[in-house]
Order: sequence, then structure tokens, then C-alpha cells
Amino acid sequence: MSNRFSANAKVLQRIDGILVPALCAALTLVRKALDCCRARRADGEPRSILFLKLAEQGSTVLAYEAVKRATDRVGRENVFFLLFEENRFILDALDLVPQENVITIRTQSALTMALSAARRLWQIRRRKIDAVIDMEFFARSSAVLSYLTGCPLRVGFHTWFGEGPYRGDLFTHRVMYNAHLHTAQMFVSLVAALEQAPATFPTYGFVPPPAVELPRFTPSAAEITAAQQLLDRVIGSAPRRLILLNANASDLLPFRRWEPGNYVALAKQLLATFDDLSIVFTGAPDEAAKIGDLARQIGGDRVFCLAGQTTLRQLLIIYGLAEVLVTNDSGPAHFAALTPVDTVVLFGPETPLLFGALTPRNHNLWARAACSPCVNAWNNRQTACRDNVCMQLISVNQVFETVCQVYQKRTGR
Repeated sequence: MSNRFSANAKVLQRIDGILVPALCAALTLVRKALDCCRARRADGEPRSILFLKLAEQGSTVLAYEAVKRATDRVGRENVFFLLFEENRFILDALDLVPQENVITIRTQSALTMALSAARRLWQIRRRKIDAVIDMEFFARSSAVLSYLTGCPLRVGFHTWFGEGPYRGDLFTHRVMYNAHLHTAQMFVSLVAALEQAPATFPTYGFVPPPAVELPRFTPSAAEITAAQQLLDRVIGSAPRRLILLNANASDLLPFRRWEPGNYVALAKQLLATFDDLSIVFTGAPDEAAKIGDLARQIGGDRVFCLAGQTTLRQLLIIYGLAEVLVTNDSGPAHFAALTPVDTVVLFGPETPLLFGALTPRNHNLWARAACSPCVNAWNNRQTACRDNVCMQLISVNQVFETVCQVYQKRTGR
């Protein structure tokens, strides 16, 4: 995620909390007035479905089973997806929705975003899509967008008793958020809600599946060759058993970061313990300088920095060539679930019980501090925290021991 988008997102969060509630209230009055004046189809079988999940690529991975159920129901060609432009990559990698059905909103500035959203809403209305499923938790702006799509069937989380931020009464299928279900199961429940009459909510008898399927990322032979050639240039003759370190987290939730110096200490311990591996730092282009500094602090001929040197598809291929990825709770943890790599994920402000990647190759570390998780759907993923002790409680030795166990199991040492 670029710094420019992060700054815009923070502005949007403030707007979402200050100005959009009034818009939600106004549109609720409009909706009730229109419902009184004309009959509106709020049930029946949809022929086309639009998913709305604007931000966070990791959540898009968790939505895989939900989107798959929709494609099984109405056909792949009749499923659409609305999201921010920079989050499109992972949706294309999942290959669930035809590329021409992916509708993106540009985010270069607040004005650009508003104009782009208006154009996309007009495009959606012209398509006359039957149903929209809002997969944002309690963002008010997404509720507004869902209503303005013109879809007669609208599914989303509703605040019934003040248990979440007010977002009006804009959905036909008003689903109660269940904090005891994994996020992937909640997304599936939103799709299943279309099978029920609107008047039955918040009660409906759907039981989410205990396991949620994930696809395997399958690159072309040419892509694999290009990624291997990149590793040849960067790593040279160093050992090809790789442990990858992702030392960043989303700028929207900076308290998810583990102290960067901890990654330096972890790398040094791993290099001292195993003489047959190399450490590779990964990251986005705007992180390259800081990540490069971490690699230089470690030194030696088995430490490398790939931050900013790969495409996102190449990064997924490199995940598949590695033994272990260590990462803060962020998008890469979910991307890695699409590949054979084992992933050690460090959780703090959020809980792996709701947001952990759904694969046996995922190993979550969470200190379970009394104040953790402080970020959840009901508080619109905001936090008053100023000192992320939940991440500080995860020690270097704890991560080191977990990585050693996973590495030894994979390599038979």
C-alpha cells in the first residue's frame, strides 16, 4: 500500500465517521419514501451478483469461498467485484471473476476517488445487477455505495442494537455480525443470506461450513523462470533454502508491526543456527530503503533484500520457492496461503481466531494480552492504543523457536 493511498484512507476514515452518517440517514429516508411509493423486488432469485470489498487484499483472499459460491449460483460471467484499483492484483490471481467484471475505483486523490466512484456507480446501474453484497464490516461509505448501485437486493451487516457504527437502514437483507465466526465464514453467510426472505432477518438458519477452501496460485512456466532468474541475480551462489521476512504491515494499522529490530535479531539467530539457509527480506517499493537498512544491519553473504524488486505475481512465486515466511498480520500472510510456503504470522491488535489464514501451513503467534484484540468490526477497526504491548509481548526467542520447528519439519533436519 502506497503512502499516498494510506494518507487518503485516513482522510476517508475521518469523513466516514463525521459526514457519512448524515448521508446514511438521509438516504434511509429516501429509501423508505420510495418503498412506500412503489413496489420494489426485495426477494427472489438473483441472476447477477456484485461484491463490494474496497480495501485490504488479505480480506479478498478470505472471501474466496463466498465468491465461489456466488459463481456456482449465478455463473462466473454474472459475478462482479467493486474494489479500489490497487487491490485488484489478488483478485486477478484468484481468477474467480472475469477480468472485464472487475470494477475498480481510482484513489490517487480524494477528488479522483469521488469522481471515479461516481463513474463506476453509473456503470453498475447501467448493467442492472440484481444483488450487491457489501463485505465491509460497518463502513458507512460502503453502505452508501451499495444503495447507490441501484441493486434491488442488498446484503450487508446491520446495526440492530447499537453494536456497531450507525450506517442507516439501506440493506434489504440485514445480517447481524457474529464475532464468533471466522471472517471467511461470515462472508459465506452474506452470500447465503440471499436465499432468505428479507423479513426473516436477523434470524436465519444457515450454518456456515467448518472448513473453507482456498485455491493454489498457479503461475506459468515463463513466470517461474523469470522469478528464478531474479533470485539468481540477487542471491547468486548462496543457499537456496529461503526464510523470508516481511517486516512491514498495513499503514492503516501501524500497531500491527513487530519491532523491526526484532527481525534483525531473529535473522542473526537463524543464520547462526542453520548454515544451509539464506534470509531474504521482502516488501513494497516504498519500503525498499528501510528494508535494505535492516538487511545491512545483519550483514554477511546469506542476507538479501528483494523489497521493491518483484512484481506481486513474482512475489507469490518466490513464496512458493521458500521454506518459511515470517510476517506481521497483513496481506502477505493471506497471499502466502495460496502457495506451499509455511507462514509464521504475528498477531496483536487483531485476533487470528477471526482473521488467521485458513491453511494448516499457517502458524499464528498471539500473546492474548487483556487489551487484545482492540481492533474489531464493531469499532470500525479503530483503536485508542498508543503502545502496542500486544506485539511487544511476542519475543524474538518465541518466534525463533517456532521458525526452527517449522524449518526442521520441512527439511527433515
